[in-house]
Amino acid sequence: MTTWWPYARLAASALAVAAIAAQLIRTLDIALRSETPWGGHIPTVVANFFSFFTIESNVIAAVALATGAVWALRTRDEQTPEPRWLAVLLMCASTYMIVTGVVYNVLLRGIELPQGATVPWSNEVLHVVIPLVMLADAVLAPRRRALGWGAVGVAAIFPVAWVVYTLVRAGTVIAPATGDPWWYPYPFLDPHRPGASYGTVAVYVVVIAAVIIGVAAAVVWAGRRRGVRDPHRIPA
Repeated sequence: MTTWWPYARLAASALAVAAIAAQLIRTLDIALRSETPWGGHIPTVVANFFSFFTIESNVIAAVALATGAVWALRTRDEQTPEPRWLAVLLMCASTYMIVTGVVYNVLLRGIELPQGATVPWSNEVLHVVIPLVMLADAVLAPRRRALGWGAVGVAAIFPVAWVVYTLVRAGTVIAPATGDPWWYPYPFLDPHRPGASYGTVAVYVVVIAAVIIGVAAAVVWAGRRRGVRDPHRIPA
């Protein structure tokens, strides 16, 4: 596994990039054919595209996989564990992608999202294939370094920042597809939906935050069970 895993990581990274590019091209094509000023405002459309947690998580996963592969190919000693910074990056990427897969397939599958028409194969890659790859990487990848439990807190930083950014930015953007004076990347974050409120949004945020922390803890636990410990950093 040590010999071929880096190449599997490179292939998965390339697949994630291709899927992101395919969906971005489709989204831009829709924007260019829009008949409204807000629908055809390319800077807003691009900013919205990269404001999806799915897209950002897949970008992080692509970078983590490629970085991990390059490190493994350059460091041939099979007894050398991955450096701590790489272990943290891979742990975060696995956490975000596993959560992406769970949230999409439980809450969002079959619901039209505000980026426009999806590219079917790209959609499955971003929401199913790469989450499964990152799950496999978390439990099977060789040369894993065990992390301390404090890494769980590190994994929570990006999602918290993303939620704050999303809720603050929402009221400053005209939705390209509808012209509403707000834009949320996911329906469960939109308090303007019928029957929704800021209270229901808060409940979703808390539940998803708990899921993220739980998944991060599981990923760290899996790494600690089979990884190499650094006695200077990881408590017994």
